[in-house]
Parts: sequence; C-alpha cells; structure tokens
Amino acid sequence: MDVQSHSWAIFILLIMMLNLCHNLESQKLDNVTDVKSARTLDKALQRYAFQAFTSLKTAKTGVSVDGVVPKDLSGVKVSALRLRSGSLFTRGVMYKEFMIPKGVVEKPYAKRLVLVYQNLGNLSSVYYPLNGYVYLAPVLGLLAYEGLDLTAKNLSELDIRASGEPVVIDFEQVRIRSVVNGSNGSNPMCIWVDLNGQVNFTNVVFGTKCLGYKHGHFSIVVKAGSNEVAKPIDKSGGNGSRVWLIVGSVVGGCVLFMLVVFCVKGYSKKKKISKMERAADFGEPLHMTMIGSMKAPAAMVTRTQPTLETEYAP
Repeated sequence: MDVQSHSWAIFILLIMMLNLCHNLESQKLDNVTDVKSARTLDKALQRYAFQAFTSLKTAKTGVSVDGVVPKDLSGVKVSALRLRSGSLFTRGVMYKEFMIPKGVVEKPYAKRLVLVYQNLGNLSSVYYPLNGYVYLAPVLGLLAYEGLDLTAKNLSELDIRASGEPVVIDFEQVRIRSVVNGSNGSNPMCIWVDLNGQVNFTNVVFGTKCLGYKHGHFSIVVKAGSNEVAKPIDKSGGNGSRVWLIVGSVVGGCVLFMLVVFCVKGYSKKKKISKMERAADFGEPLHMTMIGSMKAPAAMVTRTQPTLETEYAP
C-alpha cells in the first residue's frame, strides 16, 4: 500500500470513529407524533411568518422579522429570514438558536429562500406528544421555503441539509429544565422530528446543544419518572460523563491522526533516501581515501599531467 492510500484509509477510520461517538445510544421511533395536526401547524406558521414581510416597505435580505400568531397559539413564536441561496451555501448564518454552517444545500434549488423559525413553547407536548418522555426544552423548528413570492400560502418545504459540518441548535437561551438522574439512570437526550413524524434520539453535546443535518423540529427530553428540577442545566454535571466520553474520543482521534502523520512523514523520508541511494548505485563511484582514521571521498588524479614552464626553456 502506497503512502497516499495508507493516509486515506486512516482518515476514513477516524471519521468512522467520530461518527460512532456522535451516534452513541441513538434510536429511532416511527410516527409517535400526531403528524396531521403538526403539519397543519407548520402551514399556519408559514403563513404568519410570510405575513410579517407585508408590513415592511421592502423585504430586506438577511433581516429576521417576527410574525404575529392568534390567541389560540399564545406562547408560540415564529419568525422569518430571507436569504440568497448562494450566500447561505458559502457563508452560513446564525439564526436564533440555530447555528447553520456553510455548505447547506436545498432541493429543489431556489435562488432565494425563506427560513421559518418556530418556538412552540408550552404547546410543544400538544403538537409533538412523546409517550414516556418529558420535554426539558421547547420544540424549536426550522423549515425552508421558496422565497420569490412572499404572498404565497401553503408552500411545500424545501429539503435543506448540511453537506459538511452539522447544524448546531443551542438551547441555552430558551427556558430549559435540568434533570437529576433517577433510579432508571436516565440522561437528557436530543430529539429530531422529521416532516413524516419520525423521532430520532441522539446525545446532548456540552449540556445544552444538539446537532442536526436536516430541517425539522428539535428539542431535549428525558424519560418520564426522572427527578426533574426547574433550573438551568448544569453544564458540568448530569451529562458530564457522556460529554467527557465524546471529548476523550475526539482528543484520542486527534492524537492518533498526529501519530499517523508523523509515521507517514518518516516513511516518506526513508523512501526518498532509499530512492537516492538506488540512484547513486548507477552513478560513477567516488574514490575513497583515508584521512587519519576517517574514510572520505577524494578526487582521482588528473589524466593530463601539468607541464612546468622550465621544461620548455632553451
């Protein structure tokens, strides 16, 4: 195996290790939410979000506007952010609790798109009931729509996904409850609900953060029966062992990668020296002579002997 192939093999192995670490104890449950009512809510919130643009003389690109919801949705927050597709792909954006990296693509392609943000507040468990679990944070939604016609209603969502780094959802700035591990040893978990109602469980990162690669709805939950406490999450505890496991795996992966790079460089250097030695074997060997106790190369005697001027004197 050559050096390049060896390096790619190690790199792929590291990626697999980190991916396994991130998906530790991940689960998937099918259709545990009332999809029909949740999708109806999405359409209504899209309409309220787009109506916020009509109150502006000009819908500015890159400026978030808050929508107004009716009284029966009291506690729910919605806003809209209009962006150029190319700008989102090359720069990314920070929008409310969502840190969207560069490299996000949408299907079908749209020259302009609108990101609709949802915070369902105390209605989270109403529209996204999750049997056997308790919400520690409100459900936050991020959906994308085509943004050329801001008066359109009942639009279909664009399929957006991160092609490189994941989207980070930070729940630190929203109301959140902590949990003291009960007899069942339950820890907080991130959930991502896709538009079909499938719920995916992943680990909480650094106490209040979740990772995602697609649009949908996100929150933090814990199994029912745990001892909930109405206070901010202590980032140094509760989920500390899980965080340290992730950090340790990442650090270990970095150290392993550095060792691999060092070994590859050493191998390349040895290979280069060996190549030079083989090339030298085909060249003309130098004459060696002893200088004291050390052997050193020396020039051979010249083929034409010098002639003194006195030899030509009359």
